[in-house]
Amino acid sequence: MASKTTNPVLSTRALGRATLARQLLLAPAAMSAEDAVSHLLGLQAQNTKPPYYALAARLDGFRPEELSALMESRRVARIVTLRSTIHTHTADDVLTLRPLVQAARDRELTLFRKGLDGVDLDRLAFLARELVEEQPRTPKGIREALLVEWPQADPQALSVAARCLLPLVQVTPRGLWRRSGQVSLTTAETWLGRTAAPAPAPDDTVLRYLAAFGPASVKDMQTWCGLTRLRDAFERLRPQLLTFQDEHGTELFDLPDAPRPDEDTPAPPRFLPEYDNLLLSHADRGRVVPSDARNRTWKGNQAYSVFLLDGLLAGLWRLEETKERTTMTVQPFGPTSRAQRTELTQEAERMLGAMAPQGIPYEVRFGTVEG
Repeated sequence: MASKTTNPVLSTRALGRATLARQLLLAPAAMSAEDAVSHLLGLQAQNTKPPYYALAARLDGFRPEELSALMESRRVARIVTLRSTIHTHTADDVLTLRPLVQAARDRELTLFRKGLDGVDLDRLAFLARELVEEQPRTPKGIREALLVEWPQADPQALSVAARCLLPLVQVTPRGLWRRSGQVSLTTAETWLGRTAAPAPAPDDTVLRYLAAFGPASVKDMQTWCGLTRLRDAFERLRPQLLTFQDEHGTELFDLPDAPRPDEDTPAPPRFLPEYDNLLLSHADRGRVVPSDARNRTWKGNQAYSVFLLDGLLAGLWRLEETKERTTMTVQPFGPTSRAQRTELTQEAERMLGAMAPQGIPYEVRFGTVEG
């Protein structure tokens, strides 16, 4: 009787190294900011600065003005997509990923139906589109205009409905490096000057997700994008993929030619912004987040900026910027050796050299995590 074939096992450490390679975090990549945003399928952008620091951690010679110029030229834009959160995407991905995850936006909308009792959603979408395509509007402006039509509705529910029903992008100067501004919204089609395609099949996005986050399970990708029922897409692609399993027996899929470095490959320190997608794009985050660090990067709804040491989340960091000096405080979760502190300092100085204001001195300090 033939024995049952089992998938090769990838250790947690090996999974971490593979993901770091896909995420451009083993060595700074010689890649343009636009190509990096595309490869990574977007950058978490709940706040305005994280996309810039995400690229500074990953790219060789990155300057924040490069991403800012892409935003001004409308080659990238900020929009609610994955996991119902704001991301910075290339224009192409705004017009394809947003329709792809529309089912998740529809599901989100059902959570607010009580506050939308009596509201005609088709008319709401029509009125909201007219408003923002006439000129960009603030969320408050949209809400107040819709309340005139439906004064009995919950104001927050009206805002959520407009965001879920329409692909609303944040127009510049919001998100520009050291300029920014209040949130004003218009439709993706109006801002980018192109019509969005119908929602595509997820197959191509599965392949791109594996290129940026693999090896990964079906549940991992569903966690990343907020969609459900992606198993069929993985099964269609199975003949062209490799399969593995993690230490818990979960089946993992991967591209045949994707990098899977040896688990002992050196992983230099990296400083990541709050909400970095490396930490949010797998159902099991153990490949980069040790169990004793899982609850140490948040306080209420606030996420902290973190750093990696030997490929694992190992502490927090914060910046204090004044007109006279930029100070970066590194706060390890546990003891660090002299060699590790030297490596952390060198990486911090590499990042600050790109990100700190020109002509303003900067320094790196070590502290402890409170509590």
